[in-house]
Amino acid sequence: MNKFTPAKPAGARSVDEITGSRRLRRMRKADWSRRLVQENRLSVDDLIWPIFVVDGKNIREPIAAMPGVFRLSLDLAVKEAERAAKLGIPAIATFPNVELGLRDQTGSHILDPENVINRATRAIKHAVPEIGIITDAALDPFTSHGHDGILRDGIIVNDRTVEQVAAAAVIQASAGADIIAPSDMMDGRIGAIRDALDANGFQDVAIMSYATKFASAFYGPYREAVGTAGLLKGDKKTYYLDHANSDEALREAEQDLAEGADMLMVKPGLPYLDIIRRLKDEFRMPTFAYQVSGEYSMIKAADANGWIDGDKAMLESLLAFKRAGCDGILTYFAPEVAAMLKGKAHP
Repeated sequence: MNKFTPAKPAGARSVDEITGSRRLRRMRKADWSRRLVQENRLSVDDLIWPIFVVDGKNIREPIAAMPGVFRLSLDLAVKEAERAAKLGIPAIATFPNVELGLRDQTGSHILDPENVINRATRAIKHAVPEIGIITDAALDPFTSHGHDGILRDGIIVNDRTVEQVAAAAVIQASAGADIIAPSDMMDGRIGAIRDALDANGFQDVAIMSYATKFASAFYGPYREAVGTAGLLKGDKKTYYLDHANSDEALREAEQDLAEGADMLMVKPGLPYLDIIRRLKDEFRMPTFAYQVSGEYSMIKAADANGWIDGDKAMLESLLAFKRAGCDGILTYFAPEVAAMLKGKAHP
């Protein structure tokens, strides 16, 4: 025994005696054995790619707070949808940046069948019919105040907003949207949308409910992307969920399922893995998370400063959603990670 090695106490057990011969490191010793027992896996099939669309042609505007993400004119959005399909990404989610002159107090431009989001849907569906298209019927990109609903005397009017959101959902379905994902968090919106879709012959159009969308500090870069950052007055705490509450999140999800939601979404993602797990355990329904702009930007910024390995952090964060119970993830990393998973270089 080396003179610096402490003497083993009398009667001390060996490691085998302590562990009962169960050495948990055995299956970690090699890459092949780690892969063999891996409990969760990330695949291209888990990805939904959010993209931002604008009017015009050959426009590719960088978003300062979201390195690698752009506002795209419809012609370039179609090309990106084609690229997504080639990478195997199942679906894209489109969000508009609408000209300020088209925004008003009620967000009425959302009801125009020729607005940029509906034209984007038609163009993408024509060029890439095999890819799923998810649209948001919330009013915030269309309002002059940046709120998700109709504003009267400083108050978001719930029921009138729901009527308009439901009407917008029908127009989006008419343009070719496969899934309506309303993010406004108004009470009763899921039931109203389901009734409106069914009454207009769109029984096969699904609803992905932003069932638990929290009043979060992580949305800032997104608001820059859709042009609402400078418009929003106050906050959205009267209709988004308090981030301190998880029981309330379950009540919201339960109500949306009762009203006809086909899928549930948690937004933001990483700070709310506990909510994802609770929803999956409680309802056993298709459950998704939105890895929001702030989450994306933090990883990108830390990578740019050399503080973390961006690729590894990206993959680790996405796998965390799978471990928590997600069936899929909306993420701006989608084309990067899809290329990596397919063994290709970054796009």
